[in-house]
Amino acid sequence: MGARAIEDFLAALAVDRGAAANTLAAYRRDLEGAAEIVGPLEDATRTDLARLGAAWADLAPATVARKASALRQFFGFLEDEGLRSDNPSAALPSPTKRRSLPKILDHAQVEALFAQAEREAEEGDPAPLRLLAMIELLYGSGLRASELVTLPLSAVPRDAPFLTITGKGGKERLVPLGTRARAVLSRWLAVRPEGSPWLFPSRGKHLTRIRLYQLLKALAERSGIDPAKISPHVLRHAFATHLLEGGADLRALQTLLGHADIATTQIYTHVESARLVALVNERHPLADQGRLRGGRQGDSSREC
Repeated sequence: MGARAIEDFLAALAVDRGAAANTLAAYRRDLEGAAEIVGPLEDATRTDLARLGAAWADLAPATVARKASALRQFFGFLEDEGLRSDNPSAALPSPTKRRSLPKILDHAQVEALFAQAEREAEEGDPAPLRLLAMIELLYGSGLRASELVTLPLSAVPRDAPFLTITGKGGKERLVPLGTRARAVLSRWLAVRPEGSPWLFPSRGKHLTRIRLYQLLKALAERSGIDPAKISPHVLRHAFATHLLEGGADLRALQTLLGHADIATTQIYTHVESARLVALVNERHPLADQGRLRGGRQGDSSREC
């Protein structure tokens, strides 16, 4: 029943939680990978699961945590469905998972990226205009790469300054479409190939995430930015962080990003806090330890 149990679990995730296709595929890989090590999961004992710690020893803590989470949910499902009377998942490894801060671009880097894209789009050729429109939506509206490339043409409003986005789990949200983005989209629509339902068509389908990633890396290099520092998701992070810097409310940011849980959005408060700490360390007069020590030497009159 091994394969069947996994299929039933994934079906339950899709129906009960509205899990996206990418999420379901990740769960499948983790569960099937564990089954290759310990055998059929529905028969696994605590001793079997304890072996996974050694098998995963060379993996990053975050990866181990993700795999263990998938298995815990799977065994919880078996228990709830009456397919097991016990839950052996307590034997799974529990690494300390430290959530890393997202990489972002500073304002100068964003300006350099857009300046290069705008220069290349001045001639009105379709490819540079398409790229300019895409980065406007990634940074200006905070879209995920998957949301951007699968945008239907019908999502672009005629008058309303919003896009209708279908995000993770098929949930819809409205995101703002700024004046700049609307102007660039109008230029793109004037040269966009006809006959496709997608806003960014490519070879009869829509542009792929991989191709978007490649185009953005190449643009970064032409802009004098290290390509390793940029990706579609980095622009989404920059959107969120720069809005927060400007005083955006965390709940509003959660809505704009399409986060189901505000705990996910709160990572950006840590980004802002880290930036403020760095600012104090770099710019505050007391950060200059040499000057601080020099000012205190022989100055007993300042003691309280």
